[in-house]
Amino acid sequence: MKFEKFHIQPEIIRSLKKLNFKKPTDIQYKAIPAILKGEDVMAIAQTGTGKTAAFAIPIIDMIQEKKSSKRSEGLRCVVMVPTHELAIQIKEVFEEIGQHTHVKTFAIFGGVEQDRQIQKLQAGLDVLIATPGRLFDLVSQKHLDLRKVEMLVLDEADHMLDLGFYKDIQDLLRFLPRKRQTLFFSATINEKIKKLAYSLVKNAIRIQISPKNPVAKNIDHALIYVEMDEKRFVLERILREHEKSKMLVFVRTKVRAERVMKAMDRVGIKALTLHGDKDQKDRMAVMRTFQKGEIRLLIATDVSARGIDISGIAYVINYDLPEQAENYVHRVGRTGRGREKGQALSFCSEHEKELLLKIEDFLGHRIKVLEYGEEDQLVTKDMSLDATQDWRAVMQEIEQEDKKRKKRKKR
Repeated sequence: MKFEKFHIQPEIIRSLKKLNFKKPTDIQYKAIPAILKGEDVMAIAQTGTGKTAAFAIPIIDMIQEKKSSKRSEGLRCVVMVPTHELAIQIKEVFEEIGQHTHVKTFAIFGGVEQDRQIQKLQAGLDVLIATPGRLFDLVSQKHLDLRKVEMLVLDEADHMLDLGFYKDIQDLLRFLPRKRQTLFFSATINEKIKKLAYSLVKNAIRIQISPKNPVAKNIDHALIYVEMDEKRFVLERILREHEKSKMLVFVRTKVRAERVMKAMDRVGIKALTLHGDKDQKDRMAVMRTFQKGEIRLLIATDVSARGIDISGIAYVINYDLPEQAENYVHRVGRTGRGREKGQALSFCSEHEKELLLKIEDFLGHRIKVLEYGEEDQLVTKDMSLDATQDWRAVMQEIEQEDKKRKKRKKR
């Protein structure tokens, strides 16, 4: 099936062709017709399946149609997302798909001055992408009027709940019209998610893509049993063996991210980090640098897992296994986007085996184990510049001690 079958505006078809959108993904095929009919939608689909375009295409189409007939004025759609990075990237998708239309899109989020955002809101727009905290702030300050909003989208709803946005979302509902179209998108589903979803949607069309497999089929999963102290050597080897590949490495903490970056720097591999200690300006600069391919290694924490939507990431490496099994899905979903192939490789130390079992239970299958025996360990260390430097440092220390002993004997 082709996008023309949806009978969407020719300006959008033109953009989709330019973006090389050849045919709809499963979520797009099922969601677009329902959204165009004005139905509420509750969609559960893995990351990387084309969810953003699944709601952006019909939203732009409906707004463009009304603008063409002079029936649209003011803010018509609000898209709520959990992170700054995701807000920026969804804004870019709307702008790319709507580049030949009159639909105006803007993103607001915390961590930056609000004055410029207020000016942009006052200038007028059709679609607003926002994190719940900043959205609630600007509505409370009366800088933003939601009374004419016709469509509400909650994207990555499960992550918004994880970040504690439940109350902000509930508080925002009283500023929105009761008569509206609501689209609810989430990668995972549990009782809390269901409770939020059913409080928002009415007689929703429920769409669930690959319910038995929460991860996209075009991602190949593998596992290496390796102890904590050895992980940096294995990472270095992988990077050297795949010198042209773009890689995203996940660690458990901000401190770990900086340590791994320094370990790679010692062996001449440049990397950047992305975590909660960086301000918004730095985070955006890091994302731009990685997106352009100026560096090929990005080390991130889970707080950034949902906000990274960059094509061409060949490998996602779980340097540390996530403590929440669901986060494995969100991490590995950064590769194998759309119809691209992706590789997900996890390092598992002895004390992480319990976390591994939880992840495999969540996936519903075991992850294949790559052989990594004593001989592989020796080869990996021999390849490492860091191990060589450690050896040289030890030799220098021995030589210095030997010189001191000789001096003492002469006395």
